[in-house]
Amino acid sequence: MSDEFVLDDIVEAGDGWIGEIPAGTLLRITDLHGNQAVDTLFYDAHDYANRYSAMDTIREQGAVYLTTGSVLMTVNSDPLATIVDDTCGRHDTLGGACSQESNVVRYGRLTRHQHSCRTTFVRKAKEWGRGLEKRDIAHNINFFMNVPVTVDGGLTFEDGVSAPGKYVELRAERDLLLLISNCPQLNNPCNGYDPTPISLTGRRP
Repeated sequence: MSDEFVLDDIVEAGDGWIGEIPAGTLLRITDLHGNQAVDTLFYDAHDYANRYSAMDTIREQGAVYLTTGSVLMTVNSDPLATIVDDTCGRHDTLGGACSQESNVVRYGRLTRHQHSCRTTFVRKAKEWGRGLEKRDIAHNINFFMNVPVTVDGGLTFEDGVSAPGKYVELRAERDLLLLISNCPQLNNPCNGYDPTPISLTGRRP
């Protein structure tokens, strides 16, 4: 039986996306132009409090980076999704999402009014409604983002390890709510100082 596509969208540079992904869907996120960070939040579609947990995911897989075989876990230790294919090689879940406050701390007061991923998350959550609130914005994954861990336990933001057309594909292990900020960051190399669009496709095997 041929695949049935349930999702085929472009998320423009600096924009966001929110929607439900049915269990069993194969979700592909493609870095169309390369070197673009995709900040992503995952929730159980039927219980937003049961959301993605970086700590539980890292503990269960015994590794700080995500790639093929990584199972994304919730705060209740339930599987949300599994990475089934990855042409990039690794993805960050430690660096968090940029915000107005972190921009000021890292890059100075002149960046205070620049757009940020947290701003996108809050805006899209408000648009969605249905019980999703600002307090539900917690741990996120930064697909395609390169955040090496230093020998002393610190984090650095480096040039991406992605390239045009690289993708990560996940299988939804339960009905999901997906919230994406296609990162607008201009002050570090996570987007090559030039944010670009990504594509989202979903299909049911």
